[in-house]
Amino acid sequence: MNEEKFALSILVANESGVLTRVSGLFGRRGYNIDSLSVGETEDPALSRITVVSRGDKPTQDQIIKQLQKLVDVKSVTLLDWNNTVFRELMLVKVNAEMATRAQIHQIAEVFRAKVVDLSTSAMTLEITGENPKLDAFVSNLVPYGILELCRTGMTALSRHANTNKTYESEEELKWQ
Repeated sequence: MNEEKFALSILVANESGVLTRVSGLFGRRGYNIDSLSVGETEDPALSRITVVSRGDKPTQDQIIKQLQKLVDVKSVTLLDWNNTVFRELMLVKVNAEMATRAQIHQIAEVFRAKVVDLSTSAMTLEITGENPKLDAFVSNLVPYGILELCRTGMTALSRHANTNKTYESEEELKWQ
């Protein structure tokens, strides 16, 4: 089985219960969600759900078909890793005694992170980027002692108009 990571952008009705139905579909079928983010779009009636999962091509097609059957799903887009901007937000609280603050600030500058909170013994940093950047940032902060960490999950938009294949009906999958 040739499992690969894939990302879907799902436009849904912005109504209560929709996220439960979408995520429940993954759970009922035994598909793991590696990353999930959801938010309102430029149209307040719609939300965009970005899901990162793993599976071979038939599994990807099956997930798309199942999502299209949900009443609140307006469209499903299989994102092209090369033609999509992916970002994730991370907040990390790290031990920051007076003796180590300058070093932590230097690490933050290298990764273009921002200090968003500071106390006498801790510093909270905000960073956005792709997974490798965030992972590298964390590995550089581990020696100082990470107190808490929170990641939003991947979110994405196509780089150009019509670069990602959008499936609005199950029929479209048959013509690939």
